[in-house]
Amino acid sequence: MPTFVMLSTLGPDGMATLSSNPDRIKAVNEEVEAMGARVISQYALLGEYDFLTVLEAPDEGTMAKVAVALGARGTLKTRTLTAMPVDEFIESVRGLEL
Repeated sequence: MPTFVMLSTLGPDGMATLSSNPDRIKAVNEEVEAMGARVISQYALLGEYDFLTVLEAPDEGTMAKVAVALGARGTLKTRTLTAMPVDEFIESVRGLEL
């Protein structure tokens, strides 16, 4: 199953929700799973982004649905990247001739 990395930045409303109800993070993860993706791991970040979430989804379409649904709430902005295991990457470039 493809792996994705989602970087999230909370807006003012998202920060207010987090401040008053930190457990909302877990509820959102359950909603993401109901949309067909699976949260593998999640980290709070200090810096440009507030959270890094590693997810699995059956395809890019499912991940797009998750990203749009979360962004449509107006409480956060996301940046989603496709991730490839390094061994798979090595096999993909093995024998590459420049």
